[in-house]
Amino acid sequence: MKAPAQSVPPIIDAHHHIWRQADLPWLTGPMQPRIFGPYEAIRRDYPIGEFRSDIEGSGVVASVYVQVNWAPDRFEDEVAWVSDIAAASGWPHAIVGYADVTVDDITPQLRRLAAYPLVRGIRHQFHWHQDALYRFAARPDLSADPTVRRNVAKLADHGWTFDLQVFASQMADAAGLARACPDVTFVLQHCGMPEDLSEDGRAAWREGLKRLADEPNVTVKLSGLGTFIHRNDPDHIADIVSETLGLFGPDRCLFGSNFPIEKLWTDYGSLVGAYRAAIAPLGSNAEAAVFHDTAKRIYRIT
Repeated sequence: MKAPAQSVPPIIDAHHHIWRQADLPWLTGPMQPRIFGPYEAIRRDYPIGEFRSDIEGSGVVASVYVQVNWAPDRFEDEVAWVSDIAAASGWPHAIVGYADVTVDDITPQLRRLAAYPLVRGIRHQFHWHQDALYRFAARPDLSADPTVRRNVAKLADHGWTFDLQVFASQMADAAGLARACPDVTFVLQHCGMPEDLSEDGRAAWREGLKRLADEPNVTVKLSGLGTFIHRNDPDHIADIVSETLGLFGPDRCLFGSNFPIEKLWTDYGSLVGAYRAAIAPLGSNAEAAVFHDTAKRIYRIT
């Protein structure tokens, strides 16, 4: 890992993407309504060189690639491609790939991915919402499915995380999943995706988040907070981050940019600045944990 320039406190970006447009059905097909709004600006390749240009001067010393929904039967192709990019460029430093945790036995998929040394975890997105615009999974209760729980537990054989993506209404089941798989570290995506900012919506999100925080093997990414408001809002970030840190503590929180999705409405430096401002009141130890140390530990970055 290269040293940050000008003594900027170092950052590990624990959630970003790169892609070739041709590999992604959702970027090559007709434009569709998306939770992150109009996305014409990212209907193109987003290579590692552009990501490195985006992070320049921000203090990022390492990064974690997170899967971007290639066709499911190409799950190994995705990891192989990113691994080749990392071998050639030195970035990213860890990979969260995809495997289908709903199949009868996930073991063959995990064995294939285990051939790639940078793999540190799996993401299979579970988020389901009554509003079809926000819906991804086919049903809301995947976290409670016995087959899913059995498959997720097998990630412990490889020391891999399960990157968990759910809405507030699904968090009780998700906490049960974490409890059923005590040897797996869960990484809740995007602060639990707080999409309903009404008083009732915030209360449901807070209650669900507390259920997850009660499970010691659950951590949370401070990321993706522009997804539903389509802007970089420092006050919104400070609000959500403060509550999340209050429940989990900095040693169970880690920063992710969600680039290039968030590039739809902000530049990288402004995004980092908003998170730094949100965390700064907690002091330098909390900053070090959130921006660097927690991700280094969870994703075993050397």
